[in-house]
Amino acid sequence: MSGPTGSTAGQRRPAGPAFGGPGRRGPMGGGPMGHGMMLPAQKARNFRGSLRRLVGELRPEGPGIAVVMVLAIIGVIAQVLAPRILANATNLLFDGLIGKTLGQYLPPGTTQAQAEAILRARGQGQVADMLSGMTVTPGVGVDFGAVGQILLVLAALYLVGAAFQWVSYYIMAGVAQRTVYRLRQDVDRKLGRLPLRYFDSHPHGDILSRVTNDIDNIATTLQQSLMQIVTSVFTIIGVLIMMLTLSPLLALISVMVVPVAAGATLVIARQSQRQFAAQWRETGTLTGRVEETHTGQTIVKVFGHRDDAIRRFDEENERLYQASFRAQFISGIIQPTMNFVSNLNYVAIAVIGGVQVASGTMPLGDVQAFIQYSRQFTMPITQTASIMNVLQSTIASAERVFELLDEPEEVPDTEQPRVLEQAVGQVVLDDVSFRYEPETPLIENLNEVVQPGQTVAIVGPTGAGKTTLVNLLLRFYEIDGGRIAVDGIDAREMTRDNLRRTFGMVLQDTWLFGGTIRENIAYGREDATEEQIREAARAAHVDHFVRALPEGYDTVISDDAANLSQGERQLLTIARAFLADPQILILDEATSSVDTRTEVLVQRAMANLMKGRTSFVIAHRLSTIRDADIILVMNHGRIVEQGTHEQLLARRGFYFDLYNSQFVEPLAEAV
Repeated sequence: MSGPTGSTAGQRRPAGPAFGGPGRRGPMGGGPMGHGMMLPAQKARNFRGSLRRLVGELRPEGPGIAVVMVLAIIGVIAQVLAPRILANATNLLFDGLIGKTLGQYLPPGTTQAQAEAILRARGQGQVADMLSGMTVTPGVGVDFGAVGQILLVLAALYLVGAAFQWVSYYIMAGVAQRTVYRLRQDVDRKLGRLPLRYFDSHPHGDILSRVTNDIDNIATTLQQSLMQIVTSVFTIIGVLIMMLTLSPLLALISVMVVPVAAGATLVIARQSQRQFAAQWRETGTLTGRVEETHTGQTIVKVFGHRDDAIRRFDEENERLYQASFRAQFISGIIQPTMNFVSNLNYVAIAVIGGVQVASGTMPLGDVQAFIQYSRQFTMPITQTASIMNVLQSTIASAERVFELLDEPEEVPDTEQPRVLEQAVGQVVLDDVSFRYEPETPLIENLNEVVQPGQTVAIVGPTGAGKTTLVNLLLRFYEIDGGRIAVDGIDAREMTRDNLRRTFGMVLQDTWLFGGTIRENIAYGREDATEEQIREAARAAHVDHFVRALPEGYDTVISDDAANLSQGERQLLTIARAFLADPQILILDEATSSVDTRTEVLVQRAMANLMKGRTSFVIAHRLSTIRDADIILVMNHGRIVEQGTHEQLLARRGFYFDLYNSQFVEPLAEAV
């Protein structure tokens, strides 16, 4: 087959400023484009359900996540124990300093109890109370050997914690990327199963944004934020246990931060969630605008719509800016709010802890450790709160991706399909009915029998249903009633792949992919030899201009095929059809983009290709289908006349008027 070419048979034309108006809907296979349409900002319709489903995507990575959990727990334990051990070093330093200082004022050999009694006798009861909470030997200074050992243990703990966390982040990166890999794969396969109706009714830019921007957003969150959530949860639990062992009173003060943080996060998150959903919708809209304007840049300039295109871009860019600004600003409030609460907590702990040290109920090292724990306790809460704003954006993106994955698919192929090994070319349309909209009939009671080898021309005014008929033949759309049979086999009893391989298609709008000329021609048959490729190129009158290129058949076609003329692109799609060598051909004004001399040559080559093959020719210039075996004249989805060119002219009916309008009116205008 020649593959998709982007014509009205399977694609819609871009709308908007590049093509002068909104998208179309109707018999030509189009749908509402939606470019430039601003959707109302809404929050995720099912936040919990989307979050649960996103977590479900991680289920195949269960073993890896379990390993990450174990490593994270070990790493957190090492990090949590460090302040407690550091407190011992601080106590040794402070106790030694106090002991050495006391030795200067007290007799040698004085015990700690005696020192406390002497201080109280001197009226220094507060100092004595502080001394009662310490382990001091008057006259003995700091034991630096013991302090050094503690510091070595502390360094080892930090090293172990960092190593385990590094390994856990490494494993988690693989978990996240494999999950997103499968998600991209699911989306790509889903796009292949979606009916043409979906692409006709959704803006290309929005689909592109879901496949790229939204999935990239999910990937970033899974890789960067998921591990932070895991470590934060374990850190909060571990730190809370350590704080309770140090001071239940100070632990209670720190725990009071949690409901404040949760309440602030919940209030802010509800507001930011709606804005993030709007941000990603506006991103899709702007992506569509950029895509269509870039694609139709020549038309934009020719029709003087450059300023209008810039204006529309600026308007949509402004809407995206406003939505993004609101989303980022509102979600960004979480961090300073949490910092404020954390600082209040720090002040309370420092004051109350200082009082307890002064009263001798708590050692200085323990207060220092508790201050560190309070930071470790509020930091993961702050991180989790900050992650919440990222999660809002991620869930909004995930919901858009899941919406695509949940779209109704094409009617599945039958489980026991009939296989058409070698098509003969008979096509029967038996009482076929079809409508794009349930309330608007388009094709009703269409009957026709096309014998093998016949050339059937389909003519009619714009919107008559010509391309719709082709879409039905290829099962791009499913008929509502009746039957379409190929060689006596109902098309619905065949797989779509088997059905479509019997057809070759050359459309008015060309489709070429980024690759060499050889690869684009060989798209029609993957196992083609070099000689077969060149023979098809010669038959389509491609060989002469390809050999004139510096790289010949190895010339790389750019993504938009800008390095080839429109006529050359059309000839390549014709060569692709020659190489496919199908039994049934569909030609949609395939020579309309080539010059007059080349058109004559291609029509001769097409005539040779069409010999012995059933051919459906969608004709706009009626002079090109005079030799057709059957001409189907369509109007408003119905075949109003059929016959040969001479027979239809002799009837002096609709075809007669249509045919003469192409010659008489231009002639009258010229006169």
